[in-house]
Amino acid sequence: MENVLRPVIVVGGTVVLTLLIGWATDVLLRKANCRHPETPLWDLLRRGRVPYQLVLCAALLRGSYAQAKLLEAHRVGVGRTLTLVLIGAAAWLVIRIASAVVETSYTRYARAHHDAARVRRVRTQVSLIMRVVAAVVGVVSVAAMLLTFPAMRAAGASLLASAGILGIVAGVAAQSTLANLFAGLQIAFGDMVRIGDTVVVDGEWGTVDEITLTFLTVRTWDERRITMPVSYFTSKPFENWSRGGSQMTGIVYFHLDHSAPVEAMRTRLRDFLRECPAWDGRDYALAVTDSTPNTMQVRALVTAKDASDIWTVRVTVREQMIRWLAEEHPYALPRVNTAEAVLPPAAGRNGHTETGAAVHRAFEQPRTGRG
Repeated sequence: MENVLRPVIVVGGTVVLTLLIGWATDVLLRKANCRHPETPLWDLLRRGRVPYQLVLCAALLRGSYAQAKLLEAHRVGVGRTLTLVLIGAAAWLVIRIASAVVETSYTRYARAHHDAARVRRVRTQVSLIMRVVAAVVGVVSVAAMLLTFPAMRAAGASLLASAGILGIVAGVAAQSTLANLFAGLQIAFGDMVRIGDTVVVDGEWGTVDEITLTFLTVRTWDERRITMPVSYFTSKPFENWSRGGSQMTGIVYFHLDHSAPVEAMRTRLRDFLRECPAWDGRDYALAVTDSTPNTMQVRALVTAKDASDIWTVRVTVREQMIRWLAEEHPYALPRVNTAEAVLPPAAGRNGHTETGAAVHRAFEQPRTGRG
């Protein structure tokens, strides 16, 4: 009877005690969150209740398993399994706690600063810091798990002796991966590109959606995702429209007839912009920038607060201006000139013009013979 009750009491008591401690800790965190609603730290710490309870349960079972006298033949295996669970749960809990602390710091910074560029920079750095912390904790936990096996401890000396050669081989094999890793750190702390920035890469316009230590994702205007290695942004030029401020100036080109009413177009451009909510009211202009034998090029300059609004202003101005020209000044739109050419005045009785005209009349006369 004792052989049955002892394991039940030990295992059952451990599970019940773990649930009680976990419940009490969650209640305390919930009360702290209600008392301090200005910080999300306590609510974020509640996300770690699962690894927290796993750590408690594994630690209690690891310490009291010998008293249960259950599976005596497999005591070493069960003890090692509990140790592995304890190490893994502890690593999980450390990552959750670090994430809560870092996220709380970022939230406070975002509330205190209203500069969107600086907030995006800190957000990028925070996300990459969390990835580095998770990677370091994961590597350390895996190493601790491996060291629990006696065979791995015995092989430690030989592995340490060959660490230099393995490091060289690994460095050569993972050259591109290491380059992306250091490029990711350079982007995070060099403030080259941030999450939320509007960029143009390889002719594609989009917004930076995600930055990791090895790749960067750009979300285009048509909801596509372009994934690129972060080393691209440290080795090749690219356009960052959010760098130094989000305000932008847009250009709209019109190819019109030479008789187009430029002054009336300036007035209508001002009226169109006043009715466009996306225009920030900073500036506008319209001028003739080029001319060809058939058309002239008219350029309209408009401004907006960011890349999304500048796109809206440009398409609105283009659409309304063309519609207004088609309704009020249709002659200003480009057209194919089919009018007869005007001959130049006669250069003289013996000049080339009269000679050319005589030859033309000779060819127009009907032929009467075969020769």
